[in-house]
Amino acid sequence: MEGKDVKPSREGEGGDTLDIWQASIRKTVVILGISEQRGPAPVAQTLYAETPESQTLRLAEQEQRRLSPEPAHTIAHGRPTKRDRRALEKPWDDRWSAAID
Repeated sequence: MEGKDVKPSREGEGGDTLDIWQASIRKTVVILGISEQRGPAPVAQTLYAETPESQTLRLAEQEQRRLSPEPAHTIAHGRPTKRDRRALEKPWDDRWSAAID
């Protein structure tokens, strides 16, 4: 499984390294063991370990997201409303005319 795409239906083995995406967060984990039956999440978390490099990158990305806010939040009055959009879509003829009379 090293370096290949991981699908939930594929079985891994102890020692395999997996790249996992949780939402937009990437983690690289090493499988420590396999359980014979499905169980609770706290038990499953003991069966894998995140690599130190992955932890460092994840924490750096988390700090970067904290320091650089979402650009849409900087808009003074929020998102344009339907009324604003309709005003923008009005034909130019209603606003001004460049015709020679």
